[in-house]
Amino acid sequence: MTTTSPNARRRLARECVTAGIEAAHPERVVHDAVTLDGDTLRIRETTFDLATYDSVTLLGGGNAASQVAAAVEDVLGERLDGGIVVTDDPAETDRVEVLRGDHPVPSERGVEATRRLLDAADAAGEDDLVLAVVTGGASALLTAPAGELSLDDLQATTDGLLASGAPIGETNAVRKHLSDLKGGRLARRLAPARVATLVFSDVAGDDLSVVGSGPVVPDPSSYDDARSVLDDYGVEVPNAVHDHLERGVDGTDDDTPGTDDAAFDRVGTHLLATNRTAVDAARDVAADAGYEPLVLSTTVVGEAREAAKTHVAVAEEALTTGDPVEPPCVVLSGGECTVTVAGDGTGGPNLEFALSAAFDLPPGATLCAVDTDGRDGATDAAGAVVDAETVSDRRAAARALRENDAYPVLESRDALVETGATGTNVNDLRVLVVGSE
Repeated sequence: MTTTSPNARRRLARECVTAGIEAAHPERVVHDAVTLDGDTLRIRETTFDLATYDSVTLLGGGNAASQVAAAVEDVLGERLDGGIVVTDDPAETDRVEVLRGDHPVPSERGVEATRRLLDAADAAGEDDLVLAVVTGGASALLTAPAGELSLDDLQATTDGLLASGAPIGETNAVRKHLSDLKGGRLARRLAPARVATLVFSDVAGDDLSVVGSGPVVPDPSSYDDARSVLDDYGVEVPNAVHDHLERGVDGTDDDTPGTDDAAFDRVGTHLLATNRTAVDAARDVAADAGYEPLVLSTTVVGEAREAAKTHVAVAEEALTTGDPVEPPCVVLSGGECTVTVAGDGTGGPNLEFALSAAFDLPPGATLCAVDTDGRDGATDAAGAVVDAETVSDRRAAARALRENDAYPVLESRDALVETGATGTNVNDLRVLVVGSE
């Protein structure tokens, strides 16, 4: 068996992560997927004759929205007439206005920015082409409280959902039914314009109705689903939220539009980047380094600290028996784990994943787990890289996990991976490097 040092494993794990993030950056993705030849705009296999439209604008939101806008500007140049995106990671643009919002909890500036975006959507006409950008983070960044709901109502509900451990699909079922924009309602605002949606998915399985809470696609969820999520996960919400959902369940308020709604007659959706984009790039780096790569899954979900144990078991099996892949190897996974918050510490899903794995990783294995947007939870770290030497005080580390306080433990062991805002968001990426001592 090939011998690999701990430093070499850590270095390779970080290189794989870096490659994955770079492969999913909008600058690279957009230039691969979007081209302009004379009057012909091509998005993947779909073409648009720009000569037939009065205007071409770009509207949307998410962590990577301004990076997408900048890349589209580079492709279209003067053929792009303007637009608005709402993001927490602004990029320099010439034609598209970049407005600030906040993530993962919505903010007042996000509300104001979204109002301006909705005004622009309302102004779009039948002879206009709108490029609608939806990336991870749009659920929080595009904030338009429905009915009589306030920002405080949305913030309290978001905090409760994030702490509950509810999967993103169920969390977004609630968000959709508290919004004037989510769950296909933006499509209604854009109609009758022609809409081409550019999607960067941060959702395991790439369900378009869940990415960014699906503002321009049909919504399969209902008010009753939203109410059930709150009940199932014991999320306490303000009375205004409860009353709003009850009116929807009773049929007093219209539900989100489904597949038969005319709002989607002129809407097309183009999935430009997914978690697989990042995983495949990381796999190529591993192979080039002489390691046998294996993609475990791009849809790993569930409680972060429990999912980590499966990855430890894979490392142990590989070292002991050569299954499911013979070392030296790199096992890759993606998806979106969650954390049920019981303490008041500092951490996030990838930090808990890494710390939980570090308890039992065998010598010869190193694991790196990151959020591709560069921020794990509300921390300034993307994630962490760990091995058998990371946990020096098991009792203190166990206490940190119970209190959801993984960050300081990993920081003290120089295990944090800090990338800053990456300009993209295609969910979590985990790289397990297995060699031998």
